[in-house]
Amino acid sequence: MKIIEWATALFSAVVVAMKPLAPLLTRLVIGHAFVQTGIGKWQNFHDTVDFFASLEVVGGAALIVGIGTNLFAALLSSTMVVAILTADRANFIGALTGSGEQALIDILPVMFLMPLTWLIAFGAGPISIDHLLGKHATVPARQAHKVLA
Repeated sequence: MKIIEWATALFSAVVVAMKPLAPLLTRLVIGHAFVQTGIGKWQNFHDTVDFFASLEVVGGAALIVGIGTNLFAALLSSTMVVAILTADRANFIGALTGSGEQALIDILPVMFLMPLTWLIAFGAGPISIDHLLGKHATVPARQAHKVLA
């Protein structure tokens, strides 16, 4: 019985230690991905993608350092929704209906949208500039129902 209690306590300690790392790692990975795609667009296209490329570079960098996380995650999410509804529409519908050649996890904007949604909901976490500035969430939970009503 003592080994079960010890294992449970150890697991609980690991979970507690991982909590601050989860949002940090999410921000670092998704932020880096957006910086890289934004730089690629900046270097290879003009005019029409300048706005989205700058949003990706600035937004990705903001996610990496954890500043304005909720806002930039929301803005980047909107670009992913646009990509899903336009450039990846056929693949998305095919994945949803099972008639396509790709699964949802093969559609890059869908994969980017998932951690962005998480960052919108839960923020940057304790290892971030947002946390240092005291901005743990953009909309306090008690006010969220008013926004959605």
